[in-house]
Amino acid sequence: MKATKGIPYGMSNFRNVVEQNCYYVDKTMYLPLLEDQAHYLIFTRPRRFGKSLFLDMLRSYYDLSQKNNFQKLFGELWIGKNPTPLQGKYQMLYLDFSKIGGSIDELSQKFDAYSAVQLDELLMRYREYYDDEFVARFLSTKTGLDKLHMLDDEARRLRYPLYLIIDEYDNFTNVVLNEQGNEIYHAITHASGFYRDAFKNYKGMFDRIFMTGVSPVTLDDLTSGFNIGWNISTSPFFNGMLGFSEEDVRAMLRYYQEAGKLQGDVEDMIQEMKPWYDNYCFAKESLKRDPKMFNCDMVLYYLRNRIQLGESPEQMIDPNTKTDYSKMKRLIQLDRLDGNRKGVLRKITEEGKILTNLFPSFSADELTKPEIFPSLLFYYGMLTIIGTRGDRVILGIPNNNVRKQYYEYLLEDFQSKDSLNLNGLKDLFDGMTFDGDWHPALDFIAHAYKDNSSVRSSIEGERNIQGFFTAYLSINAYYLTMPEVELNHGFCDMFLMPDLQRYPEVEHSYILELKYLPKDRFEAQSAEQWDAAVQQIHRYAEGEKVRQLCRGTRLHCIVMQFCGWELERMEEV
Repeated sequence: MKATKGIPYGMSNFRNVVEQNCYYVDKTMYLPLLEDQAHYLIFTRPRRFGKSLFLDMLRSYYDLSQKNNFQKLFGELWIGKNPTPLQGKYQMLYLDFSKIGGSIDELSQKFDAYSAVQLDELLMRYREYYDDEFVARFLSTKTGLDKLHMLDDEARRLRYPLYLIIDEYDNFTNVVLNEQGNEIYHAITHASGFYRDAFKNYKGMFDRIFMTGVSPVTLDDLTSGFNIGWNISTSPFFNGMLGFSEEDVRAMLRYYQEAGKLQGDVEDMIQEMKPWYDNYCFAKESLKRDPKMFNCDMVLYYLRNRIQLGESPEQMIDPNTKTDYSKMKRLIQLDRLDGNRKGVLRKITEEGKILTNLFPSFSADELTKPEIFPSLLFYYGMLTIIGTRGDRVILGIPNNNVRKQYYEYLLEDFQSKDSLNLNGLKDLFDGMTFDGDWHPALDFIAHAYKDNSSVRSSIEGERNIQGFFTAYLSINAYYLTMPEVELNHGFCDMFLMPDLQRYPEVEHSYILELKYLPKDRFEAQSAEQWDAAVQQIHRYAEGEKVRQLCRGTRLHCIVMQFCGWELERMEEV
């Protein structure tokens, strides 16, 4: 009887996954499609989408030194039954640029030293294909650049095909851009910069190149030195190449269930995961024809908790992603946003979507442009394609995992201006959640908005009040705070959906309708506005979708009316 496969959480070495009998979601059917593309390919995806594991699988498949291990490594996979003529044909150079660090003064030397070590490793792996004189000369050569030229000449003379894989091609350059500024970044990626020169050497030397990263910023700035790369990041043919489809997730859960390791209903687990990890789409042509993709690391995190603890994780967001979010905040420079880009971020947070052009690449010089900002958020996985309108795309927040990050940004921004007692607010949320005593919590937030002069001076209107409420309501762990939910042919301002999967003891749910009028119009228009809001919220509450989302909890319909920044009226209707 075969042992149950392990969960490959955090694993990026394909050979280890196979040899240690871990579960592998087969992506090898994409290899023939990749071979049919241009020979130099660029592919970007957000963090934790399985890029490194996919690259290592690619490396193992084409590696000449692994040719005899093909059946052992790939026999049970799609490509094992459908091998291509290029299997095991290449000498492979694998570079992971996330391993290069140090001060800006050392960066060029560190890059060259890392390249030298990897080139020596390549030569020793294929030692039998080179004569002793060349090996001795190569190993005694000091610089990575000289070794690269030597290998190019010798492999070309002997007609050995070479394949270059680069993981995280944009890693250290993004750090330089953020920490050292545009001038230093420009120096290494333009003109005679060492990074640009490296790519100029690569393009004439390797038969095939496949490189991955997160952001297309470095790609655009290297274009003049690497001008034959083909970016397949938003191609519909490769929309599902990384991440898990729903069917992938279902098959995995059923495997562990049948092995006796996983208890519970598979479909219930999928429905619990979908709002948190699903809904990524990277090509507009894939909107209707292909399944949305799950973040694979998040699924494995959830599965590991279900198997080890027998229940869902208390935190649906993997705590390890906090490091990713911190990196993302630095790279997107959330602490240095100007007013226009802050407006873009607020619009996305409050409405959940934005209509925009999706730019396939852009230079570092363009990062401060507000029209570029949504595309940058898309590549970092903070937005995904949810629709089209004419020649533009509608980018939306993909799931609750990402939505929490937007709320966290808003909360940090508000708290930096006038800090509220969050523990005290959480105490009020307990009454709202378990007793239906909603008035103290909502009144607390409303007064905080009134008293926060820095917020009042910079924002005005219903949308901005909604953003303030959204940020502070989001710390209530018992609900999923959902702005602009479509309910019965309309969009409510805010729906607090009880998280009954994790907290079945929650007894109350809420629809909030927030209305705003400037002071000079309040007396004349407030009564009419209030009546319209009451009719609106009653219409929302009558919809079938609301009953499904409430799942037996008592629904409270709350209308709040503001005169300027001050709450004038708040009632359950």
